Amino acid sequence: MKKTLYVLILSLVVISGLVFSFSSFANDSKTKTEIKKETKPVKRTLSNAEKKSMLEQRKKWEASPDGIKFNDWKNSPEGKKVQASYEKIKNEINAFDKMEAIVTSVTFQFPTTNPSSPKWLVVKINGEDYMMQFSPNDFEKFKNLKVDDKIFIRSRSAGFSHNHPYLILSSDYIEHNNKVLFERDLSKNDGC
Repeated sequence: MKKTLYVLILSLVVISGLVFSFSSFANDSKTKTEIKKETKPVKRTLSNAEKKSMLEQRKKWEASPDGIKFNDWKNSPEGKKVQASYEKIKNEINAFDKMEAIVTSVTFQFPTTNPSSPKWLVVKINGEDYMMQFSPNDFEKFKNLKVDDKIFIRSRSAGFSHNHPYLILSSDYIEHNNKVLFERDLSKNDGC
């Protein structure tokens, strides 16, 4: 009888220990999850002072010769055409979707004598022309492309400038004949 009592007590102690351990493990996991949730970065809204400062800087720039020239261009037919071309592909840019493009120029250059200046690939997407800028080394990957070649592009962003005739797409991914010709490595810039 004593042996049976010892076995029951020992069993009760072991089971109680397991229940206690599991219970504290579950609470630890819950606590860690709650801590992780709390430490997620929260989008910071700008203070009124920061908003006011940014607005003042923008007004100052808009009053400068460069700002005036840019706003004149933005309101011109050329500027409005470039802005409209962005509207046509902004959903694909935001979703980082593939866009079918036709190469229209592999020789476009701004007047310069510097061989290390950027090289430009000009493409047509849905009837609109777009530009993509590359370093001379990266542009070597496109040496076999010809006008009227069909390529697929993915772009994360776009920009416009009064110095450029078309919307400028970021050069993030280019594919031709099911072969990736170019893919930007964002790990070098910590994802920027």
